[in-house]
Amino acid sequence: MSTAGAPLPARPVPDGLPQRLDRDETLVMGVLNVTPDSFSDGGEHDDADAAIAHGLRLVAEGADIVDVGGESTRPGAPRVDEDEELRRVVPVVAALAAQDIVISVDTMRASVASASVEAGALIVNDVSAGRADTDMGREAARLRTRLGTPPVLIAMHWRGHSDVMNDLTDYEVVARDSAAELAERLARLREAGVEDRFLVADPGLGFSKTGEQNWEVLADWEAMASHGLPILIGASRKRFVSSLGVDRDAATAAISAYSAEHGAWAVRVHAVPPTLAAVRVGDALRRRRSPGRA
Repeated sequence: MSTAGAPLPARPVPDGLPQRLDRDETLVMGVLNVTPDSFSDGGEHDDADAAIAHGLRLVAEGADIVDVGGESTRPGAPRVDEDEELRRVVPVVAALAAQDIVISVDTMRASVASASVEAGALIVNDVSAGRADTDMGREAARLRTRLGTPPVLIAMHWRGHSDVMNDLTDYEVVARDSAAELAERLARLREAGVEDRFLVADPGLGFSKTGEQNWEVLADWEAMASHGLPILIGASRKRFVSSLGVDRDAATAAISAYSAEHGAWAVRVHAVPPTLAAVRVGDALRRRRSPGRA
């Protein structure tokens, strides 16, 4: 359901982040895959020195947050073991956090989240919303970052691991069904002790959804906003975006502009410069929207 022409609701932001990120602008989260097999940039930054250099480059280009991941979640990707994920991620998190860069760790393991927060991460980006590791909620509630607060926990709609997720695409109404399923996961995280002010919701574009279903989810912003939480949109270079037959980074930037106009807290992208321009356009439109006008 489109909200075009309607006054927009207040744009929530999570607590527990540096004051410089508490602003009325959609943030840009740069993707840093420290993996050999991620779908877009696997192998480009799979050693610590190359990964650290790329993280610094993302920030120089304008990224507000760097999202460090050591396990690919592309369709069909095998899982890596815990020790290998820790080896890939923690040194990179520590090196970038030491330079006052806001780091998110992209992991489904509570142990990796814990080690990364101890190394300086302020955000845990769990694509499974605690389903892959039931200790995630309790660990996130227990941890304290270097700012003295729990980490922000991004909880994404997820139905299963990469080897099965493309078989889990049956919905009645995909936007509403996936939002309802994510609401159940958010309830479990709250029961584990995670407070709403440290939660971010992610609709899970590209996960257990067909190409057409991803567009349906994006088009129904009301369903995505139904949790009353900040929203992260991660569409960058995904197959449904690439299928448009245009440059995938340009198409991602267009989705970022749309997301910013609708009040997304952040967008997660590989190419920062085009998205930075796009979200500023979206932000400008959102701030100027008045009741009854598009």
